[in-house]
Amino acid sequence: MARISGVDLPKQKRGVIALTYIFGIGRSRAKEILAKAGVDENTKVLDWNDDAIAGIRDAVSYYKIEGELRSEIQLHIKRLMDIGCYRGIRHRLGLPLRGQRTKNNSRTRKGKRKTVANKKKVTK
Repeated sequence: MARISGVDLPKQKRGVIALTYIFGIGRSRAKEILAKAGVDENTKVLDWNDDAIAGIRDAVSYYKIEGELRSEIQLHIKRLMDIGCYRGIRHRLGLPLRGQRTKNNSRTRKGKRKTVANKKKVTK
C-alpha cells in the first residue's frame, strides 16, 4: 500500500483517482504530479514500484497539502471573523456565506431544525 503525506492510497484505484484522496489534490493536480513523476495515470496504485512512489512523493512535496493546507484555511477564516467583515460574521453565525437563501434551505450550515412553539392566545 502506498502511503503519501500520511494518507494510505487505495490499491485498486487508478493513480489519478487515488491521489485525490489527499486533501488539496484534485484531478488536474494529480495528473500534473503523475506527469512530473513519469508515471502513467492509468496504472493502478498496486502496480507502482518504489521508484514511482519516490517520484510521486517528491512531486507532491512542492504543494501545500493536508494539515498545512487545513491550518492555512482555518487561519483565513479566523482572519475574516476577526476583522468583522460580512463573510466573517456569517462564519461566526454558522450561516451560508455566498448569498444563498436561508428561509427554506441551508440545513447543512444551520444544523438540525429548532422548533419554536406558537404563542397561546389570551382568552377572556
